[in-house]
Amino acid sequence: MFFISNAYAQAGAAAEPAGLAGNLTSFLPLVLMFVVMYFLMIRPQQKRAKEQRAMMDALAKGDEVVTAGGMLGRVAKVVDAYVTIEVATGTEITVQKSSITTLLPKGTLKAL
Repeated sequence: MFFISNAYAQAGAAAEPAGLAGNLTSFLPLVLMFVVMYFLMIRPQQKRAKEQRAMMDALAKGDEVVTAGGMLGRVAKVVDAYVTIEVATGTEITVQKSSITTLLPKGTLKAL
């Protein structure tokens, strides 16, 4: 009376042990993502930071600069971590070296 036959589990093929090739292919996407992130994000940022440090170390009296706040001026004095900038004739401000963002070409500021 029963039309349903018994179901028996079949023995599957023996799984071969994961070798070196299996491990490499499983980590390949992760390694590839890291390499892409390094060349697109990390390396350019490190290069920019290195250029910024070199520019800050090379600051000298008479250089024309732009601060992070947008102030333009001529460097009047450089002391360890601070720079005194002349923003107008007879008007000087003191800022941290790290707030200097751009070194302008000589002769950009004519009013000072």
